[in-house]
Amino acid sequence: MNLLFLLHPKSTVAYLTSNVTVRQGLEKMRAHGYTAIPVINPEGEYVGTVSEGDFLYAVCEYSKGGNLKQLEKIKLTEIMRDKRDKAVTVSEKMDELLLLIMQQNFVPVVDDRNTFIGIVTRRDIIKYYYNKEKKENE
Repeated sequence: MNLLFLLHPKSTVAYLTSNVTVRQGLEKMRAHGYTAIPVINPEGEYVGTVSEGDFLYAVCEYSKGGNLKQLEKIKLTEIMRDKRDKAVTVSEKMDELLLLIMQQNFVPVVDDRNTFIGIVTRRDIIKYYYNKEKKENE
């Protein structure tokens, strides 16, 4: 199966650009209720994923004395840890997606130029395998 059938396109997915501040990123992530969110650079290339943990560390590190104003001066890329969720291209096999989704909430999808085009969620992959198993047992 082609993973494009499971793709949530970029236009329907919340993401952050790498040049926003920590405060802006935290506000957007909180507004959407996500625990992790993809980050792209201004050219649209996938650069990584920022998580609640990254923001928690930033709040602890940069807002000494409860001064959250400091978070307006820190760029998002400064708090992103080196761990980067692996992105896949549209030609990735479903079995590889299954292995990745066991470690990530979602799998970012990029084109051949590393331009972010959307995500595939854990729910979609589990549903795919559930339906496949159900069909085989009928």
